Amino acid sequence: NCETPFFSRLYLSGLATAFGLARSFCPPIRPLTHEVVTLWYRPPEILLGSTTYAPPVDVWAIGPIIVEMVTKRPLFPGDCEIDEIYKIFRLLGTPSEQQWPACTALVDWNPAFPQWPRLSLKSIAPQLDAQGLALLEATLMYDPKA
Repeated sequence: NCETPFFSRLYLSGLATAFGLARSFCPPIRPLTHEVVTLWYRPPEILLGSTTYAPPVDVWAIGPIIVEMVTKRPLFPGDCEIDEIYKIFRLLGTPSEQQWPACTALVDWNPAFPQWPRLSLKSIAPQLDAQGLALLEATLMYDPKA
């Protein structure tokens, strides 16, 4: 169980900052900049150049927030976009076309990206039970259409 002061500090500091880049959207969805989400919570499709967004952007951000709440450490504390995408790839494995159709067609995809294997999410958040890990798995999906 987490203590209330921790949640208060987390929400008042880091998450409040994350929502500073929030944007509203309504169909039809028009192209936007890649800076719609704070870097540490930004999903791979935005990091790789997608300019159209939908609710999966927010679903992705829930995963790093869950890990940060239980471990008291950010999951992907990148200092720039390439560092961020590499941190994601090191944990979730470098995506393939089978996992994420059309990922290699994204503007900033690089065929020379290192090929990392997927690691166990249990290794980064051992405090989570089976249901927590299942929720984490469901949020950290490469394919935003899945």
